[in-house]
Amino acid sequence: MFDKEKNKIEKELLRFTRSLDRTYRLKKASPLLSRSITEFVTRPGKRVRPILFLAGYKGFTRRRPKGLYTSALCVEFLHDFMLIHDDIIDKSSTRRGKPSMHMKLNRHLRNLKGLKFNGQDLAIVIGDVIYAMGIDAFLAVHEDPTRKERALRKFIHAAVYTGSGEFIELVQGIKPIDRITKEEIYRIYDYKTAYYTFSCPLSAGAILAGASSVQTDILFRFGQYLGRAFQIKDDIIGIFADEKKIGKSTLTDLQEAKKTLLIWHAYRNSGASGKKEIRDVFEKKKVTAADLKRIRLVMEESGGLQKSIEEIRSLQSKAEKLLDKSNIAGSAQRFLRNYSLSILRI
Repeated sequence: MFDKEKNKIEKELLRFTRSLDRTYRLKKASPLLSRSITEFVTRPGKRVRPILFLAGYKGFTRRRPKGLYTSALCVEFLHDFMLIHDDIIDKSSTRRGKPSMHMKLNRHLRNLKGLKFNGQDLAIVIGDVIYAMGIDAFLAVHEDPTRKERALRKFIHAAVYTGSGEFIELVQGIKPIDRITKEEIYRIYDYKTAYYTFSCPLSAGAILAGASSVQTDILFRFGQYLGRAFQIKDDIIGIFADEKKIGKSTLTDLQEAKKTLLIWHAYRNSGASGKKEIRDVFEKKKVTAADLKRIRLVMEESGGLQKSIEEIRSLQSKAEKLLDKSNIAGSAQRFLRNYSLSILRI
């Protein structure tokens, strides 16, 4: 199901971007704007969110209304909007193996003198435009107006949740690691990752299809557990993976002093020297590859890495139990079960 739906999403994404100039006259407004949006949103990606939106929808109805796949793009555009802004905040130079939006625009502007704006400024505006495109894409589906309004509200909530999660994470960055609680970390995971990547796409699709409030609530909570587990795995990858494989720097989380569950477990289970290593790295203005090696060692020796992996397994089990209660159609349920297994494999 995943590959088949992904191929359809890719085709719809190409069709949508080819219609940008006809729909919004973007090229007439600015060829740079049109070109930048098209290049960024069509970069290779997993397309997880629109696929989950479709799974939520198809799990509760046999209808295949006109505009369904265009509507599914709404959560992909929300993702792109968030990535652009997130890269600016994190000062990330790459995204999906290519220059991040603001870096690409800075390169475009580098030979121009006397400018009162930079690539970050332009990228913020482009992100805003892509978010508006997401709302417009959602409206393409021919469905019951009441369900459509409720599903759109869920999509908008995803944007509010994610923005709130980004805000909370930045503010929490000020707080010393020894004062951070597990509950606070999970709150960030829920708002910044779980809701907009898993819970909202699944439940919005289900609402649009006509699922009951009980069914959509169960799917929402399934997505919450899945999202938490996924974020823990992503944190592990962000520290231990090969940069070439993930397409971004493995120093980013440490540079931003992000209070992940992996860091929390490592700090909580370390001795005095390990705790000092973590605090010292968090206080540095410029984190190096040598710092990363030391932190990796602390995570392994303290058992923080293993405890994080165990947490993934526990959350995965809770998600599976909820999926059994969801009453979602067999094919969609099998897809969600297999998909959750594949993305959480360590």
